[in-house]
Amino acid sequence: MALALTLAGCASQGPAHAPLAQLAAADLGLDDQASNTAADNTAFGSGQWWTGLGDAQLNQLVAQALAGSPSLAASNARFDKAAALATASSTATDIRGTLSADATRERYSANGLFPPPLAGNIYNSGNLQAGLSWAPDFFGKHSAELESALGQARAAKADSAAAANQLAAQVARSYVALARLIAQRDVAKRTLDQRQSLLSLSEQRTRAGLDSQVELTQAQAGMPDAQTQIEMLNEQITLARRTIAVLCAQAPDAQNALSPRLAGLRIQPVPQTLGADLLGRRPDVVAARWRVESATQGIESAKADFYPDVNLTAFVGLSALGLDNLFKASSRQMGVTPALRLPIFDGKRLRAQLRGKQADLDTAVAQYNGVVLDAVKQAGDAIASVQSLQRQQTLQNESLSKAERAYDFAVQRYQAGLGTQITVLNTETQLITQRRLAVDLQARELDTRIALASALGGGWTDDTKALQISAH
Repeated sequence: MALALTLAGCASQGPAHAPLAQLAAADLGLDDQASNTAADNTAFGSGQWWTGLGDAQLNQLVAQALAGSPSLAASNARFDKAAALATASSTATDIRGTLSADATRERYSANGLFPPPLAGNIYNSGNLQAGLSWAPDFFGKHSAELESALGQARAAKADSAAAANQLAAQVARSYVALARLIAQRDVAKRTLDQRQSLLSLSEQRTRAGLDSQVELTQAQAGMPDAQTQIEMLNEQITLARRTIAVLCAQAPDAQNALSPRLAGLRIQPVPQTLGADLLGRRPDVVAARWRVESATQGIESAKADFYPDVNLTAFVGLSALGLDNLFKASSRQMGVTPALRLPIFDGKRLRAQLRGKQADLDTAVAQYNGVVLDAVKQAGDAIASVQSLQRQQTLQNESLSKAERAYDFAVQRYQAGLGTQITVLNTETQLITQRRLAVDLQARELDTRIALASALGGGWTDDTKALQISAH
């Protein structure tokens, strides 16, 4: 009879729900055989991929950023909160004990419920009681709630790793950008020197009657332009230094002397294809996957609400009117209270709650699919850019080599009396242009490889599953 009443009290869950499908590696064209985990076993495959650039100053800046960043501290705090909530969920099936004691001095109304001798007199009363309560998890509600909370905590842990990876990439890319600006300023200073030489030569030729005021005015006009370029680069250098300082949780002017050099940064090899392990190497993808798991467990918890809820409580203690009677054997009291809650008329609310949890799962799956698509696109774009930049670098190196040879020939002819100084200076203009392009290509290749290292997860190792919460 009890079983029949229990089953009769279970509300209907309504029609079944088919959740959205998660994207798999095969759906994205990822190579099951290829691996992105080591990037040819270089430092780009380690947890500290930025060390592969070979710059001790950059390593120190990244360490400062990871240690002092407010945004990273906030991300770690969110993980601590999620872990605390998971710990709280793990106590749902524990036997809970309480101990209470109270004493009251009260005047009882002469016209109230209590008859004489209580009525109209003052008495002391006391209670001393211990209690136990237990909510057995017959239908898996509490275990599902714990797994859901664990999923959120694991997602928060992966989010912290993603934030750290992104911060390190921001520092490294800003460092490369600053190195590029400094190298471009060096080229701009050489351009200014060349314009000054052209102006001096034009003044000499004008005085000698070999050039007119037109040529002289053109040479003079080149000076302010070169000086403007230098001033613009100085402004950008100042802003880049301030950006790096703030990323490292320092005062904006703390890195005013920072002067990295492109020549001091190494180029690391990168994978040529995307492997399926990309989906497990990126912390943001792992975080999205754990949120799907958390939402799945949320549905299981909501389904358990359709079944009876059982609670057991017991108490033992002392209660007496008059504190002198409190510790007498006759003042003892005890009791057991089994409770059964049946969701007989609550089906509509429970079905609405279940639909909400099912919608949460669909949202989590959609967000996971979006993160996966973005991850594959970012990594694929970076690989394509690196490969293109390698080809561009080969062609540009050839152009730079020819410009250097042309300049050397012009200098040799001038020194042998077979050419003019203006020919040398004009030839140097082509060389300076090629050097400017070389700086841009080298900086772009470094920046793209940093972006690729970050897109491949920064060498992160997924340790979220090892997170276990126990109340014992």
